[in-house]
Amino acid sequence: MTVNYQAQDLSSILAEILSDKSVKNLDPRHRRRLEIILRSHLGQSQVEICSALGCSKDMARYWMAIAKKPASDSWQDTCVGRPKRVSDEYLQRLQELVTSSPQDHGYAFKRWTARCLSQHLSTELGIEISDRHVNRLLKQMGLSTRNSQDSANAIQSSSNSKSGRITIQDLNPSASSQLNDSLWWFQNQI
Repeated sequence: MTVNYQAQDLSSILAEILSDKSVKNLDPRHRRRLEIILRSHLGQSQVEICSALGCSKDMARYWMAIAKKPASDSWQDTCVGRPKRVSDEYLQRLQELVTSSPQDHGYAFKRWTARCLSQHLSTELGIEISDRHVNRLLKQMGLSTRNSQDSANAIQSSSNSKSGRITIQDLNPSASSQLNDSLWWFQNQI
C-alpha cells in the first residue's frame, strides 16, 4: 500500500515541478538531468529511472551520484566533455586582431596567419590553441586571415585558368607599349 502511495505521490510531485514554465523551456538534456535528480531524491531506483525516462544506465548512475552530493543545484552547470579554453574575451580579441594590421602590433609582416594569431594571443591572454582551431573560430565568425582583395584575385585567376586564357595584370603603360611593339614584330615574322 505504501508503494502505491509513493508512486502516486511521485507522479504528482513530478507533474507539478515539470509543468512549471521555466522547466518546460529548458534544454531537453537539462530537463532529463533534472528529472533523474528528482526521481533519485524521491527514492526511485536506477532501473526505474531508466525505464521511465528511456535513458542509459550510465547516465542515470552519473546524475544519481550528482544528486547525492550536497551541491546538487549545479545540475545545469555540470557539462559533459572537455572544458572550453576559448572565452568570449579571446574571441573578441581575435576579431580585433584579424581586422587590424599586424604592423600595428609591431610585426614586420603585412598579413596575419593563423599560427601568428595563435602565438600572439598565447602571449597576450595565456590561452594556447592550435592554428587549425584559430582558423575554425575565424570561419565560425565569418572572418579569414586572407584579405578580400587576395581572395578576389584568386577567384579571378582561377576563372581565367578555367577558360584557358592568360592575362597579364599590373603593367605600367610604357611596358604595355613595348609589349604591343613586340607582338607586332612577332606577328610579322610568322
